[in-house]
Amino acid sequence: MTAVSIVPNLLVHDAPAAVAWYQEAFGATVAFRIGEGAEIFAMLTIGEARFFVAAESPALGNPSPRTLGGSSVRIDLLADDPDRLHARAVAAGGTLVSPVRDEQDGPRMGVVRDPFGHTWLIGAPWDPRTGG
Repeated sequence: MTAVSIVPNLLVHDAPAAVAWYQEAFGATVAFRIGEGAEIFAMLTIGEARFFVAAESPALGNPSPRTLGGSSVRIDLLADDPDRLHARAVAAGGTLVSPVRDEQDGPRMGVVRDPFGHTWLIGAPWDPRTGG
């Protein structure tokens, strides 16, 4: 089988502000950025994880959570120190959905909604197949 990867592409109503927020909240690094002003497309990395951020384009079938009034996707961000990363996201203006806590059937985790309508589960690394 050839190499396969899945890379989230977060559609937002204000792409430059979103890029800046992900940098502040998660320590993301911009790998590349195309375009100017509000019409940008960027790849960001957090550690070895990568994701795209793009300006929404409802006319092309690419609306943001703001346009939709919500999102059906949650991004799971697994990190060695979920408490610190969760607190950093809340301090940067993320909305606390649930505090970080030990889960009975899973890793230590909490949930934050970013200012652009995307929900982030921030937890410790965990493999449900092994429980560790």
